[in-house]
Amino acid sequence: MDFLIFVSLGTNDKSFNRLLDKIDKEIELGNINDKVIVQSGFTKYKSDRMDVIDLMSMDEFNDCIKKCDLLITHGGVGTILDGLKNGKRIIAFPRLKKYHEHVNNHQVEIVNEFYENGYILTGDISDLDSLIKQVDE
Repeated sequence: MDFLIFVSLGTNDKSFNRLLDKIDKEIELGNINDKVIVQSGFTKYKSDRMDVIDLMSMDEFNDCIKKCDLLITHGGVGTILDGLKNGKRIIAFPRLKKYHEHVNNHQVEIVNEFYENGYILTGDISDLDSLIKQVDE
């Protein structure tokens, strides 16, 4: 059975290329060998290694949530809750104001709250490979 990673960037109008660049690099390095489907929203990204879909219908989005083995997402409450309701392992990376990914850092607070309560994993995007290994453990 194939392992499926679903990456959801939400529908924020600001780019979150930083996360997709890191995932693409980890695939290139062979650290991720699984199928990766990305709901990129308004983040324009091209990749030969991932299936990148700008916007999905709610049915398509919910289907990806149900089928995935790992959910990697931004700090959106809705996506995190959807993953938790479906019993998914979740790694969340908040969009950061300093990179112009959001207008403020409220996603940091959201992600930290879920992390501190033991629901998700988070860290710096540069630690993606080790976070995926933690999920496997």
